[in-house]
Amino acid sequence: MAVLPIRIWGDPVLHAPADPVGEITDDVRTLVADMYETMDAAPGVGLAAPQVGVSLRIYVYSYEDDDGQPWRGEIINPELLMTPPEPGHPDEDAESEGCLSFPGERFPLRRADRAVVTGIDLSGEPVRIDVDGWRARIMQHEFDHLDGIIYVDRVSDGDWKTAQKISKKRGWGRPGQSWLPGVDDLEG
Repeated sequence: MAVLPIRIWGDPVLHAPADPVGEITDDVRTLVADMYETMDAAPGVGLAAPQVGVSLRIYVYSYEDDDGQPWRGEIINPELLMTPPEPGHPDEDAESEGCLSFPGERFPLRRADRAVVTGIDLSGEPVRIDVDGWRARIMQHEFDHLDGIIYVDRVSDGDWKTAQKISKKRGWGRPGQSWLPGVDDLEG
């Protein structure tokens, strides 16, 4: 297993829909193992294949509930169903998210409180995840990556302008930029 470089906002692979996985090969299994390693090293609660430069519809996730219960897995070729988000403005404390491809920043974003994701795992077995709260947020965030959407693409106009200023100041927004967890410090 290896820790892979994480692409930064502006890299073309992050802004285009990913391709479906046709067959689960040893290369796909290695990629998923490397994605877990990278996500854990970052640290993050989710990581999509495009974030490590691979345009495939795969993501991994790992989250520990308040009661210490672990929740970890991978989804290949996912489909997402969700309830509509509540109308209104997001709560800056309770609904802020970050992204390993826009590292060191958090912005409030309203998401659906419930999501259902279906797909397959590395064994080719069907997976169905029916979640709410933060788990639903994680599923929506990672699924967005597979459609070429980064969460800053969905934030309010004011936060979008702030994200643009941050990106410009840090020299982001160009192809080929990445950071390596455990080596680079991009916390701001």
